[in-house]
Amino acid sequence: MTKKELKKKVIDVIDNQREKILRVGKEIYSNPELGYKEFKTTKTVKTFLEEIGLDVENNIAVTGCKTTLDTGKKGPTIGILGELDSVVVKDHPDSLEDGRMHACGHNIQITGLLGAVLGLKESGILSDLVGKIDILATPAEEFIELEYRENLRKEGKITYFGGKQELIKKGYFDDVDIAMMFHSLDLGDMKALVGPESNGFIGKKIKFIGKESHAGSAPHEGINALNAAMLAINNINAQRETFKDSDRVRVHPIITKGGDIVNVVPADVRMESYVRARTIEGMIDSNNKVNRALKAGAMAVGADIHITEIPGYLPIKRYKALDNIFKENLEILGLKDKIVDGGDFTGSFDFGDVSHLMPTLHPMIGGISGGLHTSNYKIVDEDLAYLIPAKAMALTIVDLLFDNALASKEILKNFKAPMSKKSYLEFMETNNKIIES
Repeated sequence: MTKKELKKKVIDVIDNQREKILRVGKEIYSNPELGYKEFKTTKTVKTFLEEIGLDVENNIAVTGCKTTLDTGKKGPTIGILGELDSVVVKDHPDSLEDGRMHACGHNIQITGLLGAVLGLKESGILSDLVGKIDILATPAEEFIELEYRENLRKEGKITYFGGKQELIKKGYFDDVDIAMMFHSLDLGDMKALVGPESNGFIGKKIKFIGKESHAGSAPHEGINALNAAMLAINNINAQRETFKDSDRVRVHPIITKGGDIVNVVPADVRMESYVRARTIEGMIDSNNKVNRALKAGAMAVGADIHITEIPGYLPIKRYKALDNIFKENLEILGLKDKIVDGGDFTGSFDFGDVSHLMPTLHPMIGGISGGLHTSNYKIVDEDLAYLIPAKAMALTIVDLLFDNALASKEILKNFKAPMSKKSYLEFMETNNKIIES
């Protein structure tokens, strides 16, 4: 068959299975779970894949699962990913009692993955392609609940707080040549965006250690750790004009514990923060300035400080050859003149880590309204949100593995990885430390 005929068969399967695909999306939406706790969602994904005849490896990083579509012929391996976890948005009308809610669009994303796999498998076209397709349902993209993840690390269940970081370390990307996934985004009158670039970040947990005393009768005998934290925040603010505009730096600390009781000078004050920037060099430079500011706040009042550095995510890199293939498939699906080329995001994705190891594709697809992670988030166009990315990813895999994988080989021939797995893990460890002063 021609490539055009193969693509039509994939589209027909996805269209015919529309209700099945939407049903699993709604099921996942109704059962949001936070990172490294996505046991129900993993089971839902595993069941779906097993029902179409695939053998599934379960709980690959506490949760998550993996399977492979194998053409039986030698060629590159394409990784197609989806994320399992939700966020907390307590004011959203669909949130659970504790605030858990898929306002991140990950239920759309994992459903789009399943739709793409369904189309590729059930269309019977794999025999016309070469290579393999690794399907990875990944946990813990949202960098939250740090204490819970720290406990998992102490128990030896994880090394890194991000799911894709953990899977890189465990070798699940070792044989993958090209990786792809998508995110949802409110794009207004437009329908899709290709080629987003984003910030990376370093995570931080900070503990200011003072000395207790009676806040009313003997404050002079204490050391106020809350004052140290407040000074530290002001010190960070004083650094902002020194950040390069091109680095797109963002620092946003929060105080998670301000003391114990009101009539005791606070001696144990906790803070969390990200330090984000567009480049690895910018991340390191701004992080050093923030550490200096934190230490100065403690020093000013005579407090001690413990800073726990946590490896965050790397900036996402753009690979235009992949963007162009995906864009052409979106146009085939009727989105011509509704596609934004390029995007600037100062948020972070753990897919950025993958993009430093191999060519990656990370478009944004519409079908939602409202901001991600907010109470006004809403799915407004199910076909655009779920089905268009499922089709476009499947069609892109056809492009990459058709004609003896010529398109993939061209991309890989011109590719030089910014990092090897070894240098990546070494970098992660440089940001995995405790600083005491």
